Amino acid sequence: MKVWLTAAVCALVVVAPAWGQAPAGPANLTATDYPWDNGTRIILTWDLSPDDATLLGYAVRRRSVAETDMTVVDIVSPATTEYAVNDLSPSESYLFEVSAISQNNAESAAATTAEALTPSMQWFDGTRVWFLLTMVIFCGSVFFFIRKARTGQELKVRKIAGLEAISEAVGRATEMGRSCLYIPGIQDMNDIQTISSMNILSHVARTAAEYDAKIEVPTSKSLVMTAARETVEAAFLSAGRPDAFNSDLIYYVTDEQFGYVAYVQGMMVREKPAACFYFGSFFAESLILAEMGNAVGAIQVAGTAQPAQLPFFVAACDYTLIGEEFFAASAYLSGEPDQLGSLKGQDVGKLIVAAGIIVGVAGSTIVVLTGSTFVQSLMDYLTQRMLT
Repeated sequence: MKVWLTAAVCALVVVAPAWGQAPAGPANLTATDYPWDNGTRIILTWDLSPDDATLLGYAVRRRSVAETDMTVVDIVSPATTEYAVNDLSPSESYLFEVSAISQNNAESAAATTAEALTPSMQWFDGTRVWFLLTMVIFCGSVFFFIRKARTGQELKVRKIAGLEAISEAVGRATEMGRSCLYIPGIQDMNDIQTISSMNILSHVARTAAEYDAKIEVPTSKSLVMTAARETVEAAFLSAGRPDAFNSDLIYYVTDEQFGYVAYVQGMMVREKPAACFYFGSFFAESLILAEMGNAVGAIQVAGTAQPAQLPFFVAACDYTLIGEEFFAASAYLSGEPDQLGSLKGQDVGKLIVAAGIIVGVAGSTIVVLTGSTFVQSLMDYLTQRMLT
């Protein structure tokens, strides 16, 4: 028993001083400007501490020459000999220091840079080369498909059921002798959804003119009323029915959200439109309008890019354009080469994003399951170089 106690005391005597002992620090710290960047990075390099195998990591600090205290930038892992300090200003000079930290948080003497260094801005940021490559591929695909469409080659675009149903809805209104109601959302003309809504309104109005159907467009913004009148008038003119255009059916109600909704509800109860179209930016009024249209027995087609309102339109309307289907509608309906080419070119960009997501998820999964350092290095390059 005494032998064991003696051995334990000796071990404590030998180890105890090491508990508070600071590790040996790194050496030969140098700072160099990051090549081909935007003037916000400096690379630090140093020699490993002799105690690197037992360290918690290295503390990297910096300060500008105008400051008096060092600021901790990061704690990097052991076996690291290079680190890029980001978020610097090209108009200031900086000093740096790196110290070793042991497992018990004891810190070594810091290795410091001898002179202050100012990051310089280059004419080309090499860290963004992957972004440049992606942009070239994306823009090149748009130009390629536009040129292809202009030569008369057919570009396949999947059918959008909601847009295909416009003719059916307007035709039903004509057969029943009732009107078509078009709601272009409640935002002004500076909203992209309202602009896209005007493109769809042109097609709906042209179809209504060809079928000799009445189309009514109440608006909540005066500028939207003016744009809608011009759009509908041009549609009737292109359909060869300028005499059938009635500007009084495109009118302004009120800017107040629920005042506008109350008027539209009352009008729907009185006139019982056979077809209701909701295209634009909607908020709390989406379900109110759609439920009233459903109550009067109208065929309803809706489209919006507001994610929170899509479930209400899906539940209460016959057809719904979801998200980007709404923005693709103008290209789908017009068939213009420039718009179709742009639409197909954007699909290439979506494929690039989808491929990046798949590679990232697969790589992260492999690293977690196998601990592969090679795959981890690839993932680090992807996240720190290609996506920054």
